[in-house]
Amino acid sequence: MTWTLYPIARFTDLAPQWDALATARSGAPFLETLFLQPALKEFGSGQELLCLHHSAGQLDAAAVVQRGAKGMWQTFQPSQLPLGAWVCAAGVDAAQVAATLVGQLPGLALGLGLTQLDPRFVARPADGPKLRTQDYIDTAWVDVAGSFDTYWEARGKNLRQNTRKQRNKLQAEATATRLECITAEADVAQAIADYGALESAGWKTQQGTAIHPSNAQGRFYTQMLQAYCRAGRGRIYRYWFGDKVVAMDLCIHDNAVIVILKTTYDESYKTISPSTLMRQDEFAQLFEEARFARIEFYGKVMEWHTRWTESSRTLYHATLYRWALLKALRNK
Repeated sequence: MTWTLYPIARFTDLAPQWDALATARSGAPFLETLFLQPALKEFGSGQELLCLHHSAGQLDAAAVVQRGAKGMWQTFQPSQLPLGAWVCAAGVDAAQVAATLVGQLPGLALGLGLTQLDPRFVARPADGPKLRTQDYIDTAWVDVAGSFDTYWEARGKNLRQNTRKQRNKLQAEATATRLECITAEADVAQAIADYGALESAGWKTQQGTAIHPSNAQGRFYTQMLQAYCRAGRGRIYRYWFGDKVVAMDLCIHDNAVIVILKTTYDESYKTISPSTLMRQDEFAQLFEEARFARIEFYGKVMEWHTRWTESSRTLYHATLYRWALLKALRNK
């Protein structure tokens, strides 16, 4: 068993190897190079390392790592990436394999953090003398099974009544609603501009986190979604009240799962909950399509998530220390 480390500039050359490993297990389309390469371009330092692990001549684990604080390394983890940049084959003991990487990282590496791991793909190991895990967030998903009508009837009474009232109000005001699903690469740039306009009018612009076509966020989502749409695996849902865009979802998918990466809505329509109405229509289409087994949110479970599903699981971090003493000192 051996690790080979490459400068991140080699990622494009080695992308087919990474993607063969990443796509062998469905459910995390954002761990493919279609997502990671534009993320590295916009949010990376250029000093990251690509690490490939082979056993018996077969690639069975891979990571993109970056320097952390005080001699530590960690998986590449911009806020736009739902899970850390770590992929491994089914059956691989991730903690054991990652522990062997610590001693091969440049300089005197004191440890390695595997960030935002999903127990669906990397079973959570028991803590040990040189291993510590900690909860990150709970994330929710919706199983796409059966009919939408059955799913909708199982939702809470308040959600069903509120959406009905909101639709009745719009109908009384002669406001037509429409859900649009954008999948063409050529339409992505304008859709991201529309998304940015909605975000920039809301609270995110106060925090400086709103998407804009000219900032790193906007460039990343434009490039990434163009790549996924080019591959037939990107969707931007745009919801209209008459001739006005009032809510949007940015999504990518593989053959089994569709992931809602980001959501925004026009806050001037907050009392009508346009994102809720959009999601009702969006989910109805996804249930009718019956193409995906799951709709994944990959974000911290909020109260509104619980209206759509009872299902959740805990994502976690794992830290592997070079020596047990380091873990003991960090725990003090």
